[in-house]
This record gives sequence, C-alpha cells and structure tokens, in this order.
Amino acid sequence: MDSKFSFTDHITVQINKAYSILGIIKRNFQHVDKDAFVLLYKALVRSHLEYANTVWSPYKQYLIEAVEKVQKRATKLVRECKHLPYTERLKYLKLPTLKYCRHRGD
Repeated sequence: MDSKFSFTDHITVQINKAYSILGIIKRNFQHVDKDAFVLLYKALVRSHLEYANTVWSPYKQYLIEAVEKVQKRATKLVRECKHLPYTERLKYLKLPTLKYCRHRGD
C-alpha cells in the first residue's frame, strides 16, 4: 500500500512475479500439454495473482487489464490452442477469467 492507500505498487509487483514465473515455465517446458500447463499455471502463476486478492482487488480498468493480460499470455503457451481467441482458450483449458475468480472470492 502506498501513501494514497492504493495497491497499485503491490499489484505491479505481483504481475511482475507472475510474468517471471511464466518465463521460467516457458524456458523449462517447451512442449507443454493441456493438463501439465493447467497444473503448472494454477500452482505457480495464478497463486501470485489470487493471493489475498479480496484485499487488493484492482478497481481501475488498466490494472484489471494488466492482471488479465498475464493469463492471456500464459494460455498461449499451449500449442493446441495458441491460435484460438482468448475466450476459446479459456474454455479449452477449463479456466475462468481472473476477474471472475476475484468476484467469486468476494
């Protein structure tokens, strides 16, 4: 939390952590299948984006989009659904949007 009682800095740190872990997954698992990806993503990446999100849940549109962009990029790692639009990739991988997860948690 910064001096204006905003969690912008915290959200940015969490997004950067998620991207760095996503990069580790990308480097170490070149051909990841659907089930392995979902397991790795939920355990290593999404946990950073969802930890205590009821406290710091973003309300500004650019922060909501920045958090969701992590998942958009992550879902492109699966070759079978790389060419699909984001919503179709989520259906294929059986993942909800991060916005939905935050609302469900509230």
